Amino acid sequence: MEARNLAESGRKGVGSPSRIGRKLASILPWKYILLRILQMAPTLLGISIISFTIIQIAPLDFTAQYRLNPQFSEETLKELIRSYGLDRPVIEQYFRWLWNAVHLDFGESTKYIGMKIFPLISMRVMVTLRLSLLAMVFTWFISVPLGIYCAMRQYSFSDKVFSVLAFIGMSLPTFFVAFLLLMLASSVGWLPPGGLVSSNYGELSFWAKISDYLWHMAIPAAVMILSSVAGLMRIMRGNVLEVKRAQYITTARAKGLSGRKVIFKHILRNAINPMITIFGYQLSALLSGVGLTEAVLAYPGLGKLMLDAVLSQDMYLVMGGLMMSSVLLLVGNLIADILLATVDPRIKVG
Repeated sequence: MEARNLAESGRKGVGSPSRIGRKLASILPWKYILLRILQMAPTLLGISIISFTIIQIAPLDFTAQYRLNPQFSEETLKELIRSYGLDRPVIEQYFRWLWNAVHLDFGESTKYIGMKIFPLISMRVMVTLRLSLLAMVFTWFISVPLGIYCAMRQYSFSDKVFSVLAFIGMSLPTFFVAFLLLMLASSVGWLPPGGLVSSNYGELSFWAKISDYLWHMAIPAAVMILSSVAGLMRIMRGNVLEVKRAQYITTARAKGLSGRKVIFKHILRNAINPMITIFGYQLSALLSGVGLTEAVLAYPGLGKLMLDAVLSQDMYLVMGGLMMSSVLLLVGNLIADILLATVDPRIKVG
């Protein structure tokens, strides 16, 4: 009888936490995951149509940057427009772009003439992903414990100090924090003021190259961490306070459970659910949320590339960046649903 109850509990998703695969299969069927992946196609199609239409409505003329250059004659500019297919009807331009995009060919850049969009984005996306993932890991490792600490010591001196610092952090724009740290780097002299690596990077040893690369990520990562910790800490603090007042927490304390067990087994497990949803949305911001930081600090990532693409009116490069951010948003939502189903057995998917 006991074995049957254990089997039934496993089928309901409340079995041993170590059996994540079985638990996930019972809570979030693989058919549902496959269906969500298939649903991404029409969603991306709709995003591409809307984005392409908005870009076409905007008064873009990428040849404006070349008209002042005497090396580009009027015939050369017309040939450029013809080579990019911009002299064709809008619908034909879209379906031509869509057919190539399915084959991971987003066209050629009008700013970097002769360069394909996909390799150009791929070169920058890894730079930005390394920076964003590093900052994201440190942000969560700081904000979640700090939010729990402040919530468990509500209205104490430390809670008030961290709350004031959080409000200051949330009120400061990201580019302003970047300027402050850039001024700090210029004043102390031993912090890298910008760039990806040092000028003598090719002469360094393997471990020295890694150290130099991480050292140049210090200021951009610090900007992103300082700009994100405050908001996540306040959200985590509010979640813990809400769960802490629940009746089942009072019952758990009345049963004599230790404070550590109440926090980590009951409070944290329920307070973390909204944070997991936020984590899914943050994945889509990994590429787009660092544009101003990269521009201020001269960090050669995807955000700076997209900003330059908008300023230079590079339509195909902007479209490539938009579609990549859209894919990350959809994948982030799916990952958030899977993580929620893993940590919360109450979630059922029909």
